[in-house]
Amino acid sequence: MPVIDMSSLKPVGEFGSRAWGEACAEVSIRILEAADLPSTITWAFSEDYTHPPARLMQGGRERAGYFIVVKSGKVTAGDGIPDEVLKIPGFHVRIPWGCICNQSGALYGRAGQQQRTADQQVLYAAIREYVGRDNPFGLTINSEGKPNQFLDPVAPWPPEVGAALGEGSEQGNGLHNIAATLQTDSPEFAGLPVTALRVPIFADMTDQQQADYVKLCGIRM
Repeated sequence: MPVIDMSSLKPVGEFGSRAWGEACAEVSIRILEAADLPSTITWAFSEDYTHPPARLMQGGRERAGYFIVVKSGKVTAGDGIPDEVLKIPGFHVRIPWGCICNQSGALYGRAGQQQRTADQQVLYAAIREYVGRDNPFGLTINSEGKPNQFLDPVAPWPPEVGAALGEGSEQGNGLHNIAATLQTDSPEFAGLPVTALRVPIFADMTDQQQADYVKLCGIRM
């Protein structure tokens, strides 16, 4: 049975906000501590959302996002992205806030994840065409010389971690759906055309919406 009771959750803050990051970290610790993970696991997770709205960075906050570390049988997590976390091999993402904010609030299982990915590919291709250059989002160049939202050092999800954080995802539970439930809507996406999974539809935006959206993603024309 999943550790987190979804009916007990309510939205706490915008995607990438301090309140939301702290809430995601808290539930991650609860889930992983209940899993009694092997002490041999050393692995980290971080999501760093660049170009966030200024309102999310008040109070001296330096990065929008949150992290999870599993090391020597101990689980730590929190808001922000400490530099030492990025040195631990694992799942590390750095991507503009506007690229994934709205769709991160959609609830889904495996099929929904696949559809979100497909919808995002359409969105990103449309933006590349609009901007007229590759890597318009300024993604980090990886060890293979290619732009990638995933940062080195990469390590696969430990099976025990993946199973714990994904438990019940097909029934509406799991870390993604928990995080989505904790998320409040952001005003920048009000009135934008979106898919069923809340991915912005660039081709259906007005000229002004398109200009505003690429700016929201940190893209300089």
